[in-house]
Amino acid sequence: MEASISALLNEFRSHPRFIVTSHARPDGDAIGSTLAMAEILHQLGREPILVFADDVPHTYRTIPDIERIHVTKDARTVEPDLNVPAIVLECDGIPRTGLAGLDGRRLINIDHHASGRLFGAMNWIDEHACAVAAMVYRLALEAGIKITPSMATCLYAAILSDTGSFTYPSTNTETLSLAHNLAAHGANPSQIAQDLYFSNPESKIRLLGAALSNLQTDGPLAWSWVTTSDMDRAGAQAEDCEGVVNYLISIAGVESAVFLRELPLVDRYRLSIRSKGKVDVAQIAESFGGGGHRSASGCTLDGPLTVATERILNQLRMGLC
Repeated sequence: MEASISALLNEFRSHPRFIVTSHARPDGDAIGSTLAMAEILHQLGREPILVFADDVPHTYRTIPDIERIHVTKDARTVEPDLNVPAIVLECDGIPRTGLAGLDGRRLINIDHHASGRLFGAMNWIDEHACAVAAMVYRLALEAGIKITPSMATCLYAAILSDTGSFTYPSTNTETLSLAHNLAAHGANPSQIAQDLYFSNPESKIRLLGAALSNLQTDGPLAWSWVTTSDMDRAGAQAEDCEGVVNYLISIAGVESAVFLRELPLVDRYRLSIRSKGKVDVAQIAESFGGGGHRSASGCTLDGPLTVATERILNQLRMGLC
């Protein structure tokens, strides 16, 4: 069942320690929200244990207190006691975390995706929130938590990244008011933007070149891909693919775009899908076992590349009809 904010805060006060985690391949919202949630728990006198299945991408490593995050595939390596509950942010289920060691724990599920599911003992899903960070901010206000400069920075970075730098439809007066409030509490918008967007490793730019060389368009559709060979030549990691699809959707006249990344060792492709609003890409991603938002979603498809590409393009074409 859906939980109220007051019920969630009562839950936080009922246990001395909490695991806090988010999805595998963490993005800005996952990272910033997790760190901000840790500050809330700390101010409530609770001990947060931050656990991710995958490393924090390079561009987010300047976010305050990033060193507090443990990276492991099994939460029991840092918290073996299964009586310790877990707060799961921005996930539609335990598998999305990529973590073992969560089964059997009491789960508190906080999410803002349209594809969110009520898998926790307590669930708060608000698909109208621009980011989970906005929900964490509401928790802090309701709890009377002091919004420190470090918390404000974490939340601002999360919102900046999850709104596509304030370009997605989730950007409205409430979103901009929240950004204003976080800046007033010590977040430095210019510095955060520079850290997120002007500190790319060379491998990411080389991979972008490979992706753009594969660019294809067909009327309102644009798509591109990279293979594992492209990744190897660029010396790139999976995190270097973040944001490539935004170049495709930025093309004038394009209404929907998809970027496909070949996964190593298996004939499968990870898809990032974007829309300018005419196509609900969340529904399309869900039909393939993925999910996300109306304008930004993702899923995984079996190869070969030509088959995976045609499957997603057919769905996008139908969505544009």
